[in-house]
Amino acid sequence: MRQILTLLLALTATFFVGRVASLVAAETADVVVYGGTSSGIVAAIQAKRSGKSVVLIEPSNHLGGLTTGGLGATDIGNKRVIGGLARDFYRRVWKHYQDDAAWVHEQRDAYNGRNVRCNPRDDTMWTFEPHVASRIYREMLAEAGITPILNERLDRASGVKKNGPRIVSITTESGRTFAGRVFIDATYEGDLMAAAGVSYHVGREGNDVYGETLNGVQPSLNTKNHRFTQPVDPYVKRGDPSSGLLWGIQLTKLPAEGSGDRAVQAYCYRLCTTDVPENRRPWPKPVDYDESRYELLLRNFEAGDHRAPWHPTWMPNRKTDTNNNHAFSTDHIGGNYDYPDADYATREKIVADHASYQLGLMWTLANHERVPPNVRDEFQSIGLAKDEFVENDNWPTQLYVREARRMIGPYVMTEHNCRGTQVAEDSVGMGAYGMDSHNCQRYVTPEGGVQNEGDVQVHGFKPYPISYRAIVPRAEECDNLLVPVCVSSSHIAYGSIRMEPVFMILGESAATAAALAIDRDVAVQEIDYSELAVGLRASGQILNVR
Repeated sequence: MRQILTLLLALTATFFVGRVASLVAAETADVVVYGGTSSGIVAAIQAKRSGKSVVLIEPSNHLGGLTTGGLGATDIGNKRVIGGLARDFYRRVWKHYQDDAAWVHEQRDAYNGRNVRCNPRDDTMWTFEPHVASRIYREMLAEAGITPILNERLDRASGVKKNGPRIVSITTESGRTFAGRVFIDATYEGDLMAAAGVSYHVGREGNDVYGETLNGVQPSLNTKNHRFTQPVDPYVKRGDPSSGLLWGIQLTKLPAEGSGDRAVQAYCYRLCTTDVPENRRPWPKPVDYDESRYELLLRNFEAGDHRAPWHPTWMPNRKTDTNNNHAFSTDHIGGNYDYPDADYATREKIVADHASYQLGLMWTLANHERVPPNVRDEFQSIGLAKDEFVENDNWPTQLYVREARRMIGPYVMTEHNCRGTQVAEDSVGMGAYGMDSHNCQRYVTPEGGVQNEGDVQVHGFKPYPISYRAIVPRAEECDNLLVPVCVSSSHIAYGSIRMEPVFMILGESAATAAALAIDRDVAVQEIDYSELAVGLRASGQILNVR
């Protein structure tokens, strides 16, 4: 009897709690922005400036994405195309560093004299420390009267409620529900987009899909960058294929050149390091350190490649934004294939694996006896900056998700747009960087060595317009959603678009379009582009360069 009563009470409690949860009113705003990346922050501010109520939801505890997560060396190409709130951000960076108090570990003139990305005659600055970017974004949000909601992850299984093609509300894992008239997915992963039933692609399309030349498998395109320059044996037991491949090699044979696959360009952390002794933290050895992960690196050194395998770009105050470089570096090639579509638990494991790999790499380079002395010396003289990411043990809080899902919308940006042979007439911002993909995989060459594949760096073309139709889904799939980060583009075109200033620009354009759709009471696909263009230009956006 007692067991029956206990069961009845439990069922009653469950019903009661569920009933109460269902009766809690949704938090409502005109515009709901999911994703507190640089794009999401700018979108929320622009929505508020457009007179709309807005809620900004970030699934983690980190605001600003890569802009505040270590990527302080701004990649864009022609900076003339950065306007609106994006340019305001970089003006604020410049203003911050005009204050003598901002210079703690070096003098302003010394930094300006050795940094090609900083022009003292300009009123913008394109290099910055992570904590400075974080402070500026907090100030911009406070000025707009926006309090972001942190640590609220979308319930990706059942958290998107739709009425036909229209999103009515989204619900997070904690049970909070947010209703809105227009939604903006500003995440790097495109989780809201996917949960709303919008078509997308993961991996590399074959060249034949959009008539491109730089997509798909590309073993012969790159002959000099981020490659093995010396023959290196790929097998656990040298010369013995039956012993298996070394860690970090995915394939024994490549598919046909130009063919599509599910490979995703490699992710890494953009480390903020310093050579200032009092601010430098020595590289800690990971508790799960596995030397076998770095055997390929050590063999590459022993084969004669004695270059330091990283690319630190100097930020103010003797700090760096550090990127991948050479054959075996900070990019965890092949470690991210499952990330775009993975559930949260699996993603957390992938993120932790990337951190473990990269921290172990740094420790190896600084300490292992098989590393050349010149390389060991370099990595012993520099370490994590103690005054950055203090809440995360000085490790960046954002993995560099260079590419995840890419929407398939009514207009797909391709290599043809980047080259200027096809021009979008409904510009909402401009791309200005080269077509840039990091390596996607490693393979055994026909000669029995190891090589990287997927690195594409094609530059030299003019800024090009990005279509409004590339940031909206097909109308029949969803008619009140905008996607300014996981834009509709091919893999290789996304390699050009995927720059933080462009994400800011597209976030502002998405918010302007959202406000217009609300004012005209139409689907986001039905707004008058000429009216949108007037609004974008009024905000200082650059839509074309003559």
